Amino acid sequence: MRREIDFVGKRGIFITISLILIVLSLIFIFTKGFDLGVDFTGGTEMIIRVKGTDVTESDIREVLSKIGFTHARVTRSGLSVSKEEGRDFIVTVRHMFFAKSADEIVNELYNKEVDAYKVFSAVLGHNAKDLANKVNGLMGSFEKIIADMKKGKDLTEDLKPFFGDRASEVAKAVNSLITPDERKADLAGAVERKKEMIEKFLLKKLIEKPVEEYGKAKVVAKILSAIEKNLGKKAMIISFTEISGSAAQEIRSGTYTAVLVAIIAILIYITFRFNFIFGVGAILALIHDVVITLGFYSFFGYEMNVPAVAAILTLIGYSLNDTIVVYDRIRENFRRYRKMDVERLVNRSINEVIVRSINTSLTTFFVVLILLIFAGKTIKSFAFGMTVGTIVGTYSSLYIAAPIVIKWVKKF
Repeated sequence: MRREIDFVGKRGIFITISLILIVLSLIFIFTKGFDLGVDFTGGTEMIIRVKGTDVTESDIREVLSKIGFTHARVTRSGLSVSKEEGRDFIVTVRHMFFAKSADEIVNELYNKEVDAYKVFSAVLGHNAKDLANKVNGLMGSFEKIIADMKKGKDLTEDLKPFFGDRASEVAKAVNSLITPDERKADLAGAVERKKEMIEKFLLKKLIEKPVEEYGKAKVVAKILSAIEKNLGKKAMIISFTEISGSAAQEIRSGTYTAVLVAIIAILIYITFRFNFIFGVGAILALIHDVVITLGFYSFFGYEMNVPAVAAILTLIGYSLNDTIVVYDRIRENFRRYRKMDVERLVNRSINEVIVRSINTSLTTFFVVLILLIFAGKTIKSFAFGMTVGTIVGTYSSLYIAAPIVIKWVKKF
C-alpha cells in the first residue's frame, strides 16, 4: 500500500506559514507599495522610428535611461516597416509633458479656468504639490505685491517665499516693466494700468522653468538628439499619445472591478458545482495566493502594470483549476467512503491528486521561469507573477483550500 503524506495532520503548521507570509506581504504592500507602471499612473507613449536594422530595444532603453527616463518601457512595433525606413519602437514613459506654452498656462491659471495642482500633477508627479502651493500663494499675495510696488518698495521680501534665492532678480525684472518716465510721472497709476501684466509676468517667472524643461517639443528633441548622439542613428517621432491621470484612474478602477467580478463569479460557480463552504475555501485560497504574490511584487520591485494584472487574473484561474481537482476528488471519495473519517478522507483525496498537481505545476513553472529569465522587460512582470503564483497556487490548493474547510465539511 502506498504511503500517504499527512497533509491534514500538519495543516496547523502550513496555515501558520501562510499567515506569516500574508502578514509580511501586507506590510510590504502598505509600507513599500508598488512600482506602478504608466498604465496606472498616466504617462506618454511614443512610436520612434530609428534608421537602420541593428538597433535593439535594449539600445533604446539604455539611451533613455541616460537622459532620465529610467523606467521607460520599450518594445518593437508590430507595424510593417521597410529596411530602408528602419525600425519602429514603442516607448512608454511615466511622464506627461506640457503641450501648452507657459503663456497659455498662465492665462488659464490667472483666469482660474484650471486648478494649479491638476495642471502640474500629471507632469511633475510628487513635485507638483510644492509648485501648485507656490502658484496659489503667489496669486493670493498679488494685492500686497501691487500695493508695495505702487509705493516704490523693494519687492524682494514679498517674493522670497515663492522664488527663494531668485527673489531679488525677479524683483528687478518686475520693476523694469515700469519705465523711468512712468515712475516720475505717476508710479501708482502706471502700476495699476499694468497690474494684470505684472501679475501674469510673476506667474510666468514661477512656472516657466518646469514648463520649458517638460515641454513636449523640448523633450521630443532631447530624445531624438540622444538617440542620434549615442547610437549614431537618425530618429523621428511617428506618433505621440499621452495617457492622462483620469485614463490611468479608469484603468485602475477597471482592474479592481475585473478582480472583484472574477472572485464573485468563482464563489457562485463553486457554490453550484460543489457547496457554498467549498466556495468559501476556494476564495480564501485565492485571496491567499493574490496577497502573497502582490507581496512579492512589492518586495522585489517588479513593475505593477497591465501585464502584471493579467498574471494575477491568470493565477486566479490556474489556482482555482488545481483547487477544483482536489475538491472533485474529495466529493468522489465522500460517495465512495461514506463511513471514513473526514480528515482521513480529505488527506487521501489530496494524496491521490498530488502527483497530477505537481506535474502540471512543474510544467507551467519551467515555462514561466524561462520567460522570466530570458524574456524582454515588457513581459517580465507577467512572467514574475506567474512564476511566484504557480508555486503559491499549487501550495494553497494542497495545503490551504482543502484542509481549511474540514471543520465545516462534517456538516454536509
